[in-house]
Amino acid sequence: MEFSEEVIKARLLYHLRKKKVMGGVRTHYDTLTRGFPSHLGKQVKDIAKQLVKENWLTAKPTSYGLQVSLNKEFLPEIEAYIMKVLNFRF
Repeated sequence: MEFSEEVIKARLLYHLRKKKVMGGVRTHYDTLTRGFPSHLGKQVKDIAKQLVKENWLTAKPTSYGLQVSLNKEFLPEIEAYIMKVLNFRF
């Protein structure tokens, strides 16, 4: 299966939204590659960095590593993007 940058971005956001990783709930940055083929790991992490720059993801550095979560302020735009690319609704 071929993964474009848009599909990876949408699947990453969908996974975090489905698990309700937003606001005070965070997940470790290294776990973002789970659910993707291993050869896409670097590309997934690069897309996650891009999402942090776009403020769709918030990052919090901790003593044991970087934690990320969805930015609640951009939730309607995130859900619209997931709907546009993957046709999934919440």
